[in-house]
Amino acid sequence: MVRWLTRIIDNSNRAGDSENPAFQHNHEASLRWLFSFITPQKKAIFVVLGLSLLASIMVLLQPWLTKMLIDDGLLAKDYAMLLQIAGVMVVVGIFNTVLSGFNRYCHTRLSGRVLFSLREDLYQHLQKLSPSFYSQRRIGDLMSRIDGDVAQIQRFAVDALFASVSSILGLVGATVLMLTLSWELSLIVVVLIPLEVLWLRWMRRKVERHTRALRERSADLSSFLVETLPAMKFIQSVGREAKESRRLQGLGDSYLNQLLKLQIVEFFTQAIPGTLTSISRAGVFILGGYWVIEGQWQLGALIAFSTYLGMAIGPVQSLLGLYVSLQRMVVSLDRVMELRAEPVNVDTQLSPIELPEKGGRLQLDNVSFTHQKRDQKILSQTSVTIDAGQKVAIMGPSGAGKSTLIDLLQRHYDPDEGRILCDGVDLRECSLGDLRRRIAVVSQEIVLFRGSLTENIRYAWPAASDEQVTAAAIQAQLGELIAQLPQGMDTQLGERGQQLSGGQKQRIAIARALLQQPKILVMDEATSAVDEATEREIIASVDRLFQERTRILISHRASTLENADLYLSLEQGQLIRVER
Repeated sequence: MVRWLTRIIDNSNRAGDSENPAFQHNHEASLRWLFSFITPQKKAIFVVLGLSLLASIMVLLQPWLTKMLIDDGLLAKDYAMLLQIAGVMVVVGIFNTVLSGFNRYCHTRLSGRVLFSLREDLYQHLQKLSPSFYSQRRIGDLMSRIDGDVAQIQRFAVDALFASVSSILGLVGATVLMLTLSWELSLIVVVLIPLEVLWLRWMRRKVERHTRALRERSADLSSFLVETLPAMKFIQSVGREAKESRRLQGLGDSYLNQLLKLQIVEFFTQAIPGTLTSISRAGVFILGGYWVIEGQWQLGALIAFSTYLGMAIGPVQSLLGLYVSLQRMVVSLDRVMELRAEPVNVDTQLSPIELPEKGGRLQLDNVSFTHQKRDQKILSQTSVTIDAGQKVAIMGPSGAGKSTLIDLLQRHYDPDEGRILCDGVDLRECSLGDLRRRIAVVSQEIVLFRGSLTENIRYAWPAASDEQVTAAAIQAQLGELIAQLPQGMDTQLGERGQQLSGGQKQRIAIARALLQQPKILVMDEATSAVDEATEREIIASVDRLFQERTRILISHRASTLENADLYLSLEQGQLIRVER
């Protein structure tokens, strides 16, 4: 199946736009990835296939019953036969209704399982990518691929499978019954199929090109909304509502124009085969009607043949339409595989070493690191030792790479050269989950999720009990906030906790860190959004609560870095000790 689809895609690409960069992927590998989510559902697939086979038989039975009703009942003036056939038609109709409902339920469940498995796999891969990836990609574009493109892949992989089986069964059954009724009129199908194949093959490139463009316009809209909705307060404060409304209108017009172009292309893609079908059906009625008038054929046979002709042409169009759907799926598959092809910068060991429970000693041993996509050298053969329990202040100009240094400590990246050790263990040999639990980071941007205060504090340590969460909140001096909230710890904070002050958000982050019980706490510009009085309170809380743990403070404020045991300055790729 995979090789067959790969051959179809590659052949159509050689006939089409082979220079398109989206077609540079290994389609066989992409399809193998896709079918790795289909094969585990074999049992469900066979059930739905069996139901589809039964449904196709029921559909094919209806026109034949109509023929018998007309020829053997009405025209033969046999009322008993008429009642018998009508009764059979009622039973078949009821059975077909029940069968269709059950088939739809099974099909929907199967489709959902495949869809969410695909989406989960892509999301898990995105979770492994470095911060530099997200700094260079539009979130709206990522959303478009995770949502729209994955859904398009699933629709082809599952829906197209059953559509093709149903179409083949319908085509074979209708053709056999047509040949039984009249082999001469059946030759019409032989003429129609080559014409439709040629037409759809010519339209394939147009559908693919306009589909790709529509996906891009959709991503533009998503990116605009993701960018502007969180910044609405700022947009209002500078009076730019009208400008952003015009931007949205322009993006909407662009999307609508592209959608209309695609609709026109798809209309003509289907309209020509539909027109050919109408012409062929008219020809059947002209020739078959002449035979009925001359007494050479029965009226019921003519009606049944016309119905079977539609049932034969419909599957032909569906099968040919799958060729167009395949091209649309390839567009989405290429967009998804582009994300899955993004390299994971951090390799994980099969048997990671667990860090000791106590300690907190850090060593940078001839560490060098360069941001590849920005060609910016952050560290150059730097060596420094931070003893367990020390309070360390790291200074440096903006853009020197202080935050990237913290990313190296949490293994969002690995050094190009040298090694970083925690209590004598190379970070590359550690379990990522264990390492990131032992090194807690409180940054300037505190991430809060829609949920209660309890859920937000517990986020970094899900195993914590309600009592432990409340204790951490009280230790982080959140008691006054809890008293003000209508449901206390169970109060919903809303989207990103926008109603909270900067100091309250920082204390929530400290409460999270307390639950983690880290060996090393990093404050990365954590107090830059609060006033100096609040800053002193937060730093005093950190010094009290994490007194015996290693603390690394990064800030431009001198007040934040007071009373440190060790001062380091990051300049030109070197961590230089500064005497105070």
